[in-house]
Amino acid sequence: MTQWFTESFKAEFDKQAVELGRVNIAVFGKTGVGKSTLVNAIFGEPLAATGIGAPVTMGSHLYLDQRGTLGIVDTRGLELGKDDDQIIKELTRALKDSRSKPISEQIHIAWYCIRGMDRRFEEFEERFIRTLDDLGLPVLVVLTQVPMRDGQFHPDAVEVARQIEAKNLPIVGGRPFMTYALRDHFTGQPPYGLMEVLGATFHVAPDAVRGALVAAQTIDTKLKATQSHQAIGAAVTGAAAAAAVPIPFSSAAILVPIQLSMMARISHLHGLGLDKAALLAVASTSIATSAGRAAASSLLKFIPGAGTVVGGVINASVASSLTLAMGEAWLRVCQLSLTGSLPTVNGKLDTTAVRQLFEAEMAKRLPHIRRDQSN
Repeated sequence: MTQWFTESFKAEFDKQAVELGRVNIAVFGKTGVGKSTLVNAIFGEPLAATGIGAPVTMGSHLYLDQRGTLGIVDTRGLELGKDDDQIIKELTRALKDSRSKPISEQIHIAWYCIRGMDRRFEEFEERFIRTLDDLGLPVLVVLTQVPMRDGQFHPDAVEVARQIEAKNLPIVGGRPFMTYALRDHFTGQPPYGLMEVLGATFHVAPDAVRGALVAAQTIDTKLKATQSHQAIGAAVTGAAAAAAVPIPFSSAAILVPIQLSMMARISHLHGLGLDKAALLAVASTSIATSAGRAAASSLLKFIPGAGTVVGGVINASVASSLTLAMGEAWLRVCQLSLTGSLPTVNGKLDTTAVRQLFEAEMAKRLPHIRRDQSN
């Protein structure tokens, strides 16, 4: 039944949301340096437009704006260079309080933003960055709004970067990251540097929240694919182990939670909301028309000519092959959804075409399944 499948998928979707958690990035810099522009360029829609309720107050002027797998810690009503002591006081308190909480409630990384054309790096900025490091936060220094021509950064920004590097600051990579967040339609200046900032952030993020970071960002589809393949690999291993253990009922049936969990995680990594992910999952898989062990056995009907498995009992090789093909097919559906490339009819999702796409992707990845079944 479709209802059974939808409810099962939603349950796994909720579990994966908890497992992914949230990555929290503290963003600092003077007013007007382009902090919000940088955040929105890497993570998509403005936080203010999609935040869940009111920001969480972490101090008198320290706030956590949260959106699903992303949290941005920012100051409001205070100015760096004038209120440093107050900001540090509130940040220190927030960090100490968060260390006894789950990792998704902690602050993981700091971005310190400097406008590249400001021409100088001030003493209070050096002091602030060193204090962030003392508090245990990995710090990325990001130079924003840096013009570039013929592959050369503007000399003013180069000079600022030189000043920063000469300080031997405890910053990620030992250097600032040059960026231009949005295309300037007047000058034609294209955006650049965002992937480098994201990559460095991913590198220093705690392992437990790297998935959340991948899910939240919108600029690196290869990173989403890499994390999705890790989820597929884990599911393949789990499916093989499950099928190898003798049990008094269909070994195919126990694959369903493993496969749904895999699909749910890949959905999160590609930023699909629950409703859309569930709709696509139902459209993709004909198991939505059945339930329980019958649903699991009908998975094999995806492959033309594959036949059926007597009693729903399958071996480890078939279980892993089936799960791998299913994961890769679902990844393709999610990738096309992310780019807005799924087929539609009159502006609505063409569910028949989505199912055909999913089945075709599975079929071409399982040419050997009949041979495996006969062994």
